[in-house]
Amino acid sequence: MSFITDTKDRQNMATSGQGIGYTGEDRLEEYISAHLEPESRLLRELYRETNLRLINPRMASGHIQGRLLKMLVTMIRPQLVLEIGTFTGYATLCLAEGLPEGGEIHTIEIDDELEDFICKNIKKSPFSDRIRLHIGNALETVPQLGLMFDMIFLDGEKTEYPDYYDTFMEYLRPGGYMIADNTLWDGHVVDKDYDSDPQTAAVKRFNDMVAADDRVEVAMIPIRDGLTIIRKYGQY
Repeated sequence: MSFITDTKDRQNMATSGQGIGYTGEDRLEEYISAHLEPESRLLRELYRETNLRLINPRMASGHIQGRLLKMLVTMIRPQLVLEIGTFTGYATLCLAEGLPEGGEIHTIEIDDELEDFICKNIKKSPFSDRIRLHIGNALETVPQLGLMFDMIFLDGEKTEYPDYYDTFMEYLRPGGYMIADNTLWDGHVVDKDYDSDPQTAAVKRFNDMVAADDRVEVAMIPIRDGLTIIRKYGQY
């Protein structure tokens, strides 16, 4: 796990708002955030600690996207949710917050050095009984669970997005939803300078696969780094 050790870096990360970036306009982001349901104290402290301690804290969903994820879960009312890519658990806690009574989220993180950090914050949550953390490769772990999911949130390794789609659609119930983060990849999907970048190429391939799949309907939202909402038709 990569930690920030330089004091200047700590201060910059803690105050820059990095991880909130949706529009590139700080004042507008602050306005949006001020007109949403406030973060809980736990989420606020988790986000701050993520910024202070870890490199690439922007990987945490942050307030604006976190409230959207919670609302989507509240609307969809899934009983079983699969999350690919826990990171520090910010999105996990937001997803768990929106679950109906008896709902459960299985979240998979490949970096075992993050396990203690994640578990510490899950234990603090009033929704901890809804969360099952798995450490390992998602493509190997999901088939071993033997479960069908009502909703899947993809936020793992970008180079594996096409494989995630091929594999995990089989574990998504008919009528279920797959939500994929980072599908605009900081605008690189339309920037020819990044055509040879493996992550960009994988994200573009994923987007093309979804658009060509007659089993689903899709909406793309230009929030943060791009969020794609995919609904699997009932007959599939």
